[in-house]
Amino acid sequence: MRALALLLVVAAAALAAAAPAGATSECRGLQVCVPVAGPWVLAPSRAETQYELKCPRGYVVGGLDAELTNRALDVVFRATLGSPVNPGISTTNAAVFLARLAAGRDATASFRPHIGCIPSSGSGSRVPTAYAPGRPTVRRVTEVRLRRATSHVVRACAAGERLVAASHAIGFYTAAPPALALATDVQVTRTVRAGRVALTIRAGPLARAALSVVQLDLVCAGGA
Repeated sequence: MRALALLLVVAAAALAAAAPAGATSECRGLQVCVPVAGPWVLAPSRAETQYELKCPRGYVVGGLDAELTNRALDVVFRATLGSPVNPGISTTNAAVFLARLAAGRDATASFRPHIGCIPSSGSGSRVPTAYAPGRPTVRRVTEVRLRRATSHVVRACAAGERLVAASHAIGFYTAAPPALALATDVQVTRTVRAGRVALTIRAGPLARAALSVVQLDLVCAGGA
């Protein structure tokens, strides 16, 4: 009996350690919602970090949330213009999270994005305006799983498009936020030449053992 009581205490402690600090709210208020969680994305500086998280096919983003490791992290998302502000109008089937560390220094500062996805058939339609905002750019996103010590990735916009901007983000699909040893175990060098973006990624043993990714995001213009 005593052994059983001890086992229950140990089990309860393990569950408490595994439980998140607070439930996320990306599906709050949505009757039909599929939650999607991203990796812990590093955002250790005042330079903006971008990360795109996508819904399953046939769904649009209906709600968003994020977990932060540092109170100084400023995390927002990119939305499109239109009225009313609604899923399918302000959002599409993917959300682009924008993050930066507003104060201090923290090499392990990271956020985990969450989106709540709803069926696209339930989204609204845009109210016409005198000068409707167009969509002059498109995002070309590639996510690379880090399995090798050194990886080389080269991407370009589609034919007829031109490169406007490029960025990359480092993420870890781990239960807990990355500690310093893991956060610094990935080094990325990005170069742009003649409209082509090249990444050289160096991943140490900790990063290769974890489910680590680098997302490359191209903003392209001039397509059909």
